[in-house]
Amino acid sequence: MARCIVHVDLDAFFASVEQATAPELKGQVVIVGGLPESRGVVTSASYEARSFGMRAGMVSSQARRLCPHATFLQPDFPKYREFSAKFMNILTSFSPEIEPLGIDEAYLDATGCEGIYGAPREMALQIKSLIARELDVTASVGIAACKVVAKVASGSCKPDGLLEIAPGKERDFLWPLPIRKLPGIGSKTEERLHKMGINTIGELALLPAATARNHLGLSGTMLLQHANGIDERRVMVLGEPKSVSKEITFSRDTSDRHLIENTLRHLCQIVGENLRLQNRRAKCITIKLRYCNFETITRQVTLREACNANQLIFLTAVGLLNKALPQGGKPIRLIGISTSLLVGQGEQFHLLDTKTDRLLRLDQATDQIRQKYGMQAIKQGIDVKYKRGRTTETH
Repeated sequence: MARCIVHVDLDAFFASVEQATAPELKGQVVIVGGLPESRGVVTSASYEARSFGMRAGMVSSQARRLCPHATFLQPDFPKYREFSAKFMNILTSFSPEIEPLGIDEAYLDATGCEGIYGAPREMALQIKSLIARELDVTASVGIAACKVVAKVASGSCKPDGLLEIAPGKERDFLWPLPIRKLPGIGSKTEERLHKMGINTIGELALLPAATARNHLGLSGTMLLQHANGIDERRVMVLGEPKSVSKEITFSRDTSDRHLIENTLRHLCQIVGENLRLQNRRAKCITIKLRYCNFETITRQVTLREACNANQLIFLTAVGLLNKALPQGGKPIRLIGISTSLLVGQGEQFHLLDTKTDRLLRLDQATDQIRQKYGMQAIKQGIDVKYKRGRTTETH
């Protein structure tokens, strides 16, 4: 029996969620990201905005010039996570074989489901209909015999599309497409291939294997197979997370220590909240720094006791930052925080009312307020500079 892999991708997710929760924004130009008066960038643009030339990664001030009447909104991550959880639940109702790729897309293994839902196309139509009815957002769906072709198919039929690639037709579909459409090919790889005279997936597919390895390194063999529609990867059902992390790319490389530390504090708040939502604590804290020349370093420490309090995560992270970031160092392009060696909440707490326990109760109270009223309902004074759009968050 041939495999049947379905890739479901929610369209313009952040902007679509904002339109779904505020009916007056339906049909309007909606931008989610940094505000125009800040140094922020566009994180998500509604399809109405894209008709003006707006796109993710564009500087918000430029987006405002393209469309002065656009509505600009800062991200509301608790709301997006809530929608994402409902989205994943919808997919799980069709198949237990689900592999999330992020907050707004996932693979689904539909092999053998024909007896329950009919042909794969019929199943996909049911998924799209349920997403539209339950979430009031649209999804684009790709169907193929392997993961990479299904993903390219969903991206090729946006928005609100459905594209099925029959087994044996993978090359017919892939080969005419620009090489940037193939997952795993970023801007640098695309530029390198263009210099080699390779502009389409088909031209990449015909490269000798040795040439692909020489020019593309270890990923060359995999990209060559994917360009030929060959992908043996299974849909990997995720177990409990082994780490919780978040990173941010600055809109401009910076050596501003105050900005870097404030951004790190913001990241620690997000990671701490996610740990508490999962009823997990972390024993290992890692920071990640990427310099302006794309050199990347990490520094980590293992704690004596696991924690999920924002302030304790931040104090540990900023200690690592102080050791990793010498005075007069290269400007920073990206900063990230990761927590690992996760444990449950069942470990013994201190009998006394320690500072750790007080910080945790404060964070839990803050979580409850934000989950009910949104991220902007309560914030520390230190957050203000960040909220003025000094950075842009990556997803």
